[in-house]
Amino acid sequence: MELQQANVFGEERFPLDISIVMPCLNEIQALPHCIGNARDALERIEHVYGLAGEIVIADNGSTDGSQSLAMSLGARVVSVSRKGYGAAIIGGFDQAYGKYLVMGDCDGSYDFIDAVAMIGRLLDGADLCIGSRFKGGVAPGAMPWKNRYIGNPALTGLLNLFFRTAIEDAHCGLRAITRDAYCAIGLQGQGMEFASEMIIKASLNDLRIDQVAATLSPDLRDRAPHLRPWRDGWRHLRYLFMLSPTWAFGVPAASMMGGGVAILLIAALYTVGIASGVSPFGVSWSIVGAFLITTGHFSALMALAAHFYGAAQGFRPLRSVFRRWEKILTLESALMVGGSMVAAAIVSFIAIVFWWGAHQFSALPTMLPLLVSVITGVVGMQTALGGLLLAVIGGHNAQLAPCANILPIHTPHLAKAA
Repeated sequence: MELQQANVFGEERFPLDISIVMPCLNEIQALPHCIGNARDALERIEHVYGLAGEIVIADNGSTDGSQSLAMSLGARVVSVSRKGYGAAIIGGFDQAYGKYLVMGDCDGSYDFIDAVAMIGRLLDGADLCIGSRFKGGVAPGAMPWKNRYIGNPALTGLLNLFFRTAIEDAHCGLRAITRDAYCAIGLQGQGMEFASEMIIKASLNDLRIDQVAATLSPDLRDRAPHLRPWRDGWRHLRYLFMLSPTWAFGVPAASMMGGGVAILLIAALYTVGIASGVSPFGVSWSIVGAFLITTGHFSALMALAAHFYGAAQGFRPLRSVFRRWEKILTLESALMVGGSMVAAAIVSFIAIVFWWGAHQFSALPTMLPLLVSVITGVVGMQTALGGLLLAVIGGHNAQLAPCANILPIHTPHLAKAA
């Protein structure tokens, strides 16, 4: 089969149907197998679906002659200067001509024949199709035990929990995505976290994600893989939290504020005599309760800021509750609420000082009124200052929530799909 080349007429480019993109960094040993395997996959795709395609090697700075070998084998080589797995794939996708984009590692571990079914899913309406190595089969020695039984299940489970997906194998490197979906979700991850980013942003933007079986074989290299399990596992984990304000900030905020309120409420019940006996929460625990409430409130503000920022950047749709309350969610409202709480705290503090003076400046019988004043003042200040921050994120205007949820279009710098 002759690999197809995109026709160029002046400044106009006519895209092909399929681009199989492989990130490459010194993969001269595996290239002949991978390019031959990808060629076989394109032949099957053309036979089954009548679609023409190309093989793109996204070279990330190889020094072993991979570029020349790939070109001699009929692939198109594009240079990607930014380093990293994700950077190489993004660079390859940007410079590919296909309407449907297939990605797979250039080490011989994946069988590109599995991508034939993925293209079928895209033609059926899916936006993204992920391979499942646990459904297709992992050959002995193809995946370290800590990746197979600890890292991958744990990270995949967290991704499914945080973003309500049902992905079986979130780190399978064989995938297919439509050009439109790729442009819409604006991928940016430069390292291995790119694999999680693609699924997360597709899910947040309500794209259809399908899964098919994929096999994994031992790679063909005689050197250590580029993957570093602990480093790259951490990169995936931190990315999950950075794109999930609910779990990074919201859940801790609710837990801390709920715990703090419970502590102070129980202490207050014993203080006013509603509950009899000795209170389980004395002065020390009341201070802890105040800390939990103020820190929890700050975390809640961070949750709002992260959610609004993601909506403004197109990472996620803005929750409908914020649209319903947009007339109230304004900078003026935040300043008034925050200012009123600070004023109430000042008045309360002054009253406590007068009471203290009227009792010959003796020790206060209970810390609760003073703690409530401090909590009110701190939460008020955080509300006012948080309102200013949210107004900046929302577009430097009075609305705290972003005014419009417009997805930024990630435009490839060398080629566009028609």
